[in-house]
Amino acid sequence: MIGLTEALAEFIQASCLETLPPEALDKAKKAIADTFAAILAGAGSEVAPPLLRYVEQAGEQGTSPILGSGRTAPPEMAALVNGTFGHALDFDDVLSLMPAHPSAVVLPALIADPRAGKLSGKALIESYVVGVEVGGKIGLAITVGHYHRGFHGTGTLAIFSALGALAKRARLDVATTRTAFGIASSMASGLQRNFGTMTKPLHTGWAARSALAAVNLARSGFTAALDVLEAPAGFFAAYGVEDSTPEAVIDRLGNPWVIVDPGLALKRFPCCYAAHRGMDGVLQLTQRLGLTAKNLDRLECRMPPGGMRVLIYPDPKTGLEGKFSLQYALAAGVLDGEYTLWSFTDEAVNRPRIHDLLGRIRVREDPRCAGNDPLLETRSSGSRGFVEVEAVLTDGWRETVRVDQAPGHPSRELTWDDMAAKFMDCAAEARVDLGKAEQAFDLLAQLETCADISEVVALLR
Repeated sequence: MIGLTEALAEFIQASCLETLPPEALDKAKKAIADTFAAILAGAGSEVAPPLLRYVEQAGEQGTSPILGSGRTAPPEMAALVNGTFGHALDFDDVLSLMPAHPSAVVLPALIADPRAGKLSGKALIESYVVGVEVGGKIGLAITVGHYHRGFHGTGTLAIFSALGALAKRARLDVATTRTAFGIASSMASGLQRNFGTMTKPLHTGWAARSALAAVNLARSGFTAALDVLEAPAGFFAAYGVEDSTPEAVIDRLGNPWVIVDPGLALKRFPCCYAAHRGMDGVLQLTQRLGLTAKNLDRLECRMPPGGMRVLIYPDPKTGLEGKFSLQYALAAGVLDGEYTLWSFTDEAVNRPRIHDLLGRIRVREDPRCAGNDPLLETRSSGSRGFVEVEAVLTDGWRETVRVDQAPGHPSRELTWDDMAAKFMDCAAEARVDLGKAEQAFDLLAQLETCADISEVVALLR
């Protein structure tokens, strides 16, 4: 019987744009535009200065662009930096199937090396969708138990998404692709304990860099195990759990395509996806009740079992910790009535009025919020069950909202107008010329007609 590593390599080689369902095109274009936006926002974040100092200390020269900075670096270094930027603000997409953030690994790897030649919009879409499929199906096979062991799937699984995309772009043969899987499997890394620090987004950049290195090494004649995913002492044996079944998804490759079902969630808010439904609930209550810090007596957010798993900072002290604090996110929504990139800065998190509100906010997991979700135990924290947010006002009025899916979830898809607003906000964060940012977004909205993606990259440098 064919093993998973070989099956994936054959699938990558055989897949093409023409085999994709029609709806995949628009979904892929939105996700790619969204990822460019997230990279730009990251270029203006607190992660950028130390990361760019690291690039300077390395002293390497190169021609690959670092977006939003005007700098260049060697291809693997550029993939590291752009990938880290892409997840720096936790504003990039989510694939609950893995669970991970694949696009901020895939896109930086694909655009990293200008020496690889022209990359048309159609070729980018094809490579991107194939890569998302590969990593997503590995995630499905290894199960959410991999995540529950403490691994961050963006570093440990999305590396294979980037590898699949690069193999497709380079038209690698099956043997070379299998070798690249073998190399990349020994580079897969990322631990959840680093959530709320700069090292969480570094997982993303490291995965992009490692995928590019694995492909380059394989093309150069380097050797590795050809059955690394399924073999004893291989990836699934080391990183998986009892329920992991590497052969289970072979017949499901492209059936259905991950980009369509279950699809990617594009973020409305720049923080951990597990908090988004509670945040949406707060915004709904501010609109319904005129909820403010002055008229709120107390607020409770009830989460499904496992919903609080990664929301580990009840009293955050930094903007990065605030991204993983449901208590803070709810308080900020009450106080500000909106969420912006500024909401998750050190300054915003440490406002005295926020700390006053934290004492009026309670969060807890409630078994009732599991609902009738048949996939509860296979979904990530932000997608399982439902969330309830209840506000009690100072005059005694009480109201509760239920949120089943966060804005940006495939069932509540962001519009192109939403995408344009997010893109321009992120470009402003990186101080990119807004005229050029508009041109770049227009090209991305019609990506299938773009002759060379370097046109977009040049506008966003």
